[in-house]
Amino acid sequence: MEKSEFKYEIVNQYGVISQSSTGWTKELNKISWNGGNPKYDIRDWAPEHQKMGKGVTLTDDEFEALKKLINGI
Repeated sequence: MEKSEFKYEIVNQYGVISQSSTGWTKELNKISWNGGNPKYDIRDWAPEHQKMGKGVTLTDDEFEALKKLINGI
């Protein structure tokens, strides 16, 4: 099975949520995947963004709903 190729562009880097002892960081960014509309993205990144872990991608509406939920806690 071939690994599918995909492209991404980090449009905005909002910040680091946490950092592991290995140097990987959990970040909130806005990313355009395969040339699509940028989406909010939370995932782990290796130093210099050369590798990434699994993450969560949110549309603008989903991100606003998440902010409301967090603010209500």
